[in-house]
Amino acid sequence: MRYELMVTGFPVSAQYGQETVEQVFHPLLQRLANLPRDRRLIVFLAGPPAAGKSTLAAFLERLAGDMPELPRMQALGMDGFHYPQAYIETHTVLRNGQQTPMRRLKGSPESFDVHALADSLERLRREDAVWPVYDRRLHDVAPDALHVDAPILLVEGNYLLLDDLLWRDLPHDYSVFLSAPEELLRDRLIARKMRGGLTREQAEAFYAECDGPNVSLCLHHSRAADETWQLGRNEKLTRQ
Repeated sequence: MRYELMVTGFPVSAQYGQETVEQVFHPLLQRLANLPRDRRLIVFLAGPPAAGKSTLAAFLERLAGDMPELPRMQALGMDGFHYPQAYIETHTVLRNGQQTPMRRLKGSPESFDVHALADSLERLRREDAVWPVYDRRLHDVAPDALHVDAPILLVEGNYLLLDDLLWRDLPHDYSVFLSAPEELLRDRLIARKMRGGLTREQAEAFYAECDGPNVSLCLHHSRAADETWQLGRNEKLTRQ
């Protein structure tokens, strides 16, 4: 089945099989609805770049909204916690023993303000608040873009479960990890950069320097989630 969604301000077509919806998505939403709740619940949807997290989070929000027996859920992206572009343009990252301009590694863990993310998540547990988004037309952060008030939040991002001291204690109540074959992610990421105007050679070079290491980091250095979903080469999602 094909669904039309708005993801980060852009129309996106998503296609999920009815079997996946009924056997994977519906049971998750029901499990979340049944979790003990004396405050707002925060659910992480983590996984590598190009695994389809943003589209999936938006779809789960819509699916929950179509099921009146479930509490309202709201999808949020981690990308709004990129450092502002002005910061990225003027800072470096220590990579392989060398200081590398952060703009060349944008999207790596170092290009996110993880402390601001943690503070915002903790605040949302207690009260309604605003949330930043990453504006892909401006290639910069739009602060205070979303008003957050749903009882269950679906927060998606690459590094939410990263096994690293800075990221390890992000507050949440439940987690899903979306995994996928590295070759499939490589093809998707190179195609994404080419759609953005890069030549294949440039896109492959960017993958080798930035996207590829980020994919490997997410797949091999993330903490165990409460459940893991696998995206197959046939684009089918299954619960492991």
